[in-house]
Amino acid sequence: MRSELTIDLRALRRNAQRLLKALDGAELWAVVKANGYGHGAADCARAALDAGASRLCVATVSEGLELRAALPEARILVLGPAGDEVAQARDARLALTVPDGPIPEGVEVHVKLDTGMGRWGISELAGGARDVAGAMTHLATADSDLDFARVQLERFRAATAQLPELMRHAANSAATLRLPESHFDAVRCGIALYGISPFGSDPAADGLEPVLSWTTELAQVKLLRAGESTGYGRRFVAEHDTWIGILPVGYADGLRRSLTGTSVLVAGEPRPVVGTISMDAAAVELDRAHPAGTTVTIVGNGLTLESHAEAAGTIAYELACGIDSSPTRAHRIAQ
Repeated sequence: MRSELTIDLRALRRNAQRLLKALDGAELWAVVKANGYGHGAADCARAALDAGASRLCVATVSEGLELRAALPEARILVLGPAGDEVAQARDARLALTVPDGPIPEGVEVHVKLDTGMGRWGISELAGGARDVAGAMTHLATADSDLDFARVQLERFRAATAQLPELMRHAANSAATLRLPESHFDAVRCGIALYGISPFGSDPAADGLEPVLSWTTELAQVKLLRAGESTGYGRRFVAEHDTWIGILPVGYADGLRRSLTGTSVLVAGEPRPVVGTISMDAAAVELDRAHPAGTTVTIVGNGLTLESHAEAAGTIAYELACGIDSSPTRAHRIAQ
């Protein structure tokens, strides 16, 4: 076994229910783009809908088409521009986000307003906006600067004040948890749904439970003598006789090269990843000889993606999306 991923859909349902409790009547829309942030879009979408989410959000029409095949009756909104795929979206009953240009006919449309993200979106709604179903914006700093997020919300509120019939939605996971005034008619939650903190902190502080756990095993255990090294570039040279364990996973599996120095759990005890992480292997410094086959936890049992992200100088979103759950790399169990 290279590795095993467990997707705890019970935890995802509890996360969805936790988010719903914060909404005071607004709808929860589950963002399942990028294959459900690496967790499996169809499985997570079903679990979210079962828990009370009323719509699914994806990034592309192609993602929407794949999800439509699995969930024929679900309401699905494409968050990114549709380009020349409008006809396909119409045939599949996908709702579209329109960031600029003409409003397509025969399809549910949500117009995107740029209130401060500085990416997709128009600056104001024109009269033609009365032909659309919803208006939305994207908050740039709800996880870091609430004052600017409130500025964006005021701009959004002012821009949509004369169109009360539109369904308004602005909040991401961070805003859902920190800014009740952002909830409007619906919120679009992604990362929190998977039990990952949008603030890079312990998800338990916001009542969230990690959905993904990842284990592998020691494929080989060997003794490095003082002066011997492991891995490309000899980044780790033993200062004294040192036991190391070789893991059969590497950056092709989602254990990024920048995770050298992070910790994993070997037989339940934290041990450092040392040397250069390669495509298909990584090394762990051991405190003693362990038998080959000993379980190694990469994520789970209190070891979070947030802690790995801190070691790698990135965010947990990126790590989650980069984990390969394909049968050639991992045995995946959805509970």
